[in-house]
Amino acid sequence: MFNKQKKFEQAVLSGEYANDDIEYSSYYKDSFKRLKKNKMAMVCAIIIVILVIIAVFAPVLAPYDPDVQDYANILKAPSKAHLLGTDEYGRDILSRIIYGTRVSLSVGLLAQALATLIGVTLGALAAYYGGWVDTVISRITEIFAAFPDLIFAMGIMFVIGPGIKNIFIALGLLTWVRTARMIRGQILQLKEKEYVEAAKASGATAFHTITKHLIPNCISTVIVLVTLGIPNAIMYEASLSFLGLGIQPPTASWGSMISSAQPFISYLPTYSIFPGIAIMITVIAFNIFGDGLRDALDPKMKN
Repeated sequence: MFNKQKKFEQAVLSGEYANDDIEYSSYYKDSFKRLKKNKMAMVCAIIIVILVIIAVFAPVLAPYDPDVQDYANILKAPSKAHLLGTDEYGRDILSRIIYGTRVSLSVGLLAQALATLIGVTLGALAAYYGGWVDTVISRITEIFAAFPDLIFAMGIMFVIGPGIKNIFIALGLLTWVRTARMIRGQILQLKEKEYVEAAKASGATAFHTITKHLIPNCISTVIVLVTLGIPNAIMYEASLSFLGLGIQPPTASWGSMISSAQPFISYLPTYSIFPGIAIMITVIAFNIFGDGLRDALDPKMKN
């Protein structure tokens, strides 16, 4: 996955991934055909759809209220009444995992939405204007990129405090750098194209040129970056929640469930195993689908 992502970034920065001269209808139709041929990517796409359905219909699918405590059934092993067992407060683990799907997907999607907004905006401005604007934005990008991701996220959460809203902000601020660099590299190539020069000559404003001619030609890049960024955000959320800096009790979170299960891991190992499996399945599904989408949208693989 990491090799493919690195190749993708190199292709974007070199301009090989630009798609301004590709007929969009044919391009996306061919891309979808290539994606359908990737069996693993399609299986993972189905898994992602199932996860989304679970998140949306969590109140219907969960057999119990995830926050209701039942002290008569503390730390019970999997049974007919509780398929995945119960935690130290007697809460149904399956119900909490189902509701944890909602938390993980919402964090991944919203954090990436914020990161994409910041990254695309700054990357486009830096590439289009150049000069001191590019210098300032590039220095800011380098400052953010200088810190290890998880440590930086921990620092942000320590400053603004734990909570689901703050984790959106922290992860959004954490993951915009890669998007900004990719968009900057691609727009540096695109802004020299004839249609951009024609738009400028016809009196188009900078805002119109960027939003109508440059950013639309980066959509494929943005889609791939978002798809590959969602599992990273999910992992960071789980890590922060595990450390007590993310989602706070009693809200169900896979990371906080694993953290709470530590004292009981020898007595009831399934308590920590099942949330871990949920994280593993979700992250792997998004990564493999992102790899397949990257390959499908790569014009060089058209033939």
